[in-house]
Amino acid sequence: MAQTSLNTASRVAKWDAQFFAEYVRDNRFRPYMGRSDGNAMMPIVTKYELSAGGKTINIPLITRLKSGGVQGTSRLSGNEEALGNFNKSITVNWNRNGVVIVKPDEHWTEMDLRRAARMQLKTWAGESLRDDLICGFMAVDGTSFLQGKSADAGGPTLTPLAAYLAQTEGNKNSFLAANADRYLFGAAVSNNSSNNHANSLLNIDTSADKMSAGIVSLAKMRAQEADPHIRPFKTDDAEGREWFVMFVGSRGFRDLKRDSSILAANREARPREVGSNPIFQDGDLIWDGVIIREVPEIPVVTGVGASTSDVSMAALCGAQALGVAWGQEPTSRVKKETDYDFEYGVAIEECRGVSKLIYNGVQHGMVSVWYSAPAAV
Repeated sequence: MAQTSLNTASRVAKWDAQFFAEYVRDNRFRPYMGRSDGNAMMPIVTKYELSAGGKTINIPLITRLKSGGVQGTSRLSGNEEALGNFNKSITVNWNRNGVVIVKPDEHWTEMDLRRAARMQLKTWAGESLRDDLICGFMAVDGTSFLQGKSADAGGPTLTPLAAYLAQTEGNKNSFLAANADRYLFGAAVSNNSSNNHANSLLNIDTSADKMSAGIVSLAKMRAQEADPHIRPFKTDDAEGREWFVMFVGSRGFRDLKRDSSILAANREARPREVGSNPIFQDGDLIWDGVIIREVPEIPVVTGVGASTSDVSMAALCGAQALGVAWGQEPTSRVKKETDYDFEYGVAIEECRGVSKLIYNGVQHGMVSVWYSAPAAV
């Protein structure tokens, strides 16, 4: 008996309506972002004053008074102190992406392609902001970043690593000279080699200069002793506590979790249940008044340390290290030209810029910490 065989072209292909999406990590900087009108002491300051129009936003800085004044009956007139004031401008531009779905694609699948498109566009915008924040931390000038390059520049998107490598050695040296008290190369201040950035990286070796509790404490001390001061993003004067946050890549975070001092503190001084102790669970570390947060997307710079070893940068931040200016927050749009409703377009658009806050050539709210970052062992 002959059996009927259905032609392959006539078979219905069923798709799971619950689609899978590539995992993209949320922006780990978000808890440390604060609006200038409500929480301006956060490490990353967000400004929205351009919503009514404009190309740049200016963030002023008033410095502390340093003179001794006059005492007793000494004459003050003519001995007044000038109030130091500086300005940082952030340039914004449009950042957009979109997806077009044609009717046959929707008709031939059970997946909700429109919902998938919206979700992936939102993720794209979040990734873009995260990468620009990393570019800002690694910058050696006041560039306003959008997609890894100057907000006014054209051309392809740059990754944080590519944006860092695009900076000239001359600019790195000049910036280091102006910010020598805001840099740390490995475990010793003396690793700074006459403010030559490349030579200083060559002093970072794979044994003494891996990320450690000692480096965290030294970086905090650098922040406290810097002039102009780096203000903690959070203080408790009643308890005498000051808080900084350090953003560090995965290799540095790995070495911190293994550090004997931090390991002992987690074992002996923190709650021992599985739910909250970092020995058992992933999450932030705390050491010497510094919250240590892993940001896996902070890049490794290969072959520039001692004996061509790998290095990476961590950012120890107090208040107002970076600025994010928004002319428009991420907003979804729908394409109007639909070819008689045969195609559907959805897009996301924002108008923003990200920049390190630099006043008078000095990075305002952070210490740049370079450390040895050997591959997984």
